[in-house]
Amino acid sequence: MKVIDLSAIDLNLLVAFEALYTERSVTAAAQRIHIGQPAMSAALGRLRSLFADDLFVRVGREMKPTARAEAIAPQVAAALNAVRATLAERQTFDPATATKIFTLATSDYFASLILPKLLAVFKHQAPQVDLRLITVEKESFVELLEENIIDLALGTFADLPSHISQETLVVENFVGLCRQGHPAIEHGAVSLERFVGFPHALFTLRRDAVGMIDQTLAKLGLQRRIALTIPYWFTLPTAIAASDLLTAIPSCLQQHFVSYYPVQCFEIPLELPSWGVAMAWSKLQDRDAANLWLRQIVRDVCRELDL
Repeated sequence: MKVIDLSAIDLNLLVAFEALYTERSVTAAAQRIHIGQPAMSAALGRLRSLFADDLFVRVGREMKPTARAEAIAPQVAAALNAVRATLAERQTFDPATATKIFTLATSDYFASLILPKLLAVFKHQAPQVDLRLITVEKESFVELLEENIIDLALGTFADLPSHISQETLVVENFVGLCRQGHPAIEHGAVSLERFVGFPHALFTLRRDAVGMIDQTLAKLGLQRRIALTIPYWFTLPTAIAASDLLTAIPSCLQQHFVSYYPVQCFEIPLELPSWGVAMAWSKLQDRDAANLWLRQIVRDVCRELDL
């Protein structure tokens, strides 16, 4: 079969053909597709050249289709109807009947905040939709979003490429954490001197030993000792409870840690900026109905958090 180069063909001619076949009149066909009669006459001339056939011949007051026109009419109609159906189709997502897997990249601490409410929503609104959680890998989560391996990433992100969108969900602050009866605490508070003087534990996913507190201390000409780095939020309180280490945790975790571990919180003696926990997604999924639904559910769950 000969391959036709469509870039060299005005496909609007097929619309003109359909109008002529339906109306059997150049004037009526022109009115049907909202062009002038001269333009329709010109389109008919180009159609005749394209198909090497008269296509429509005047018989009395009517433009009758030739045998060639009769032969191609069903195919032209089918092609145009397929285009119309494609343009009219709206992507939908019905969570009640969907059987889908959503994958979220997030930290264990943020997952602990949203997971109970998220599972409740899935149970009632999307009973056949499954959820997969993976760790946020700072070096690779953008690529995972681009390749549609994950649907959303939840965390704190900076310098995202332009094709990745993000939206802040909650605003967080650091509080200090130490074991009960820690010698750094005097009269219910920790001084800057004592804060710097004791060894610290640092949560990090970057395999380094520098955090926001270290950057703030450096501006004051101070430095703390990082005796432990750890990538697990929920292992941190067991280490703190069994040592003289100090650490900083997101404020949303303090109630849980104090309730379940022999630890206590204190105000960090530094002016530290707050930070946003955001959801990030690929702009390739901006208008995807399923991703839109998921983003709205995560958004709603975060609004309900008592932070």
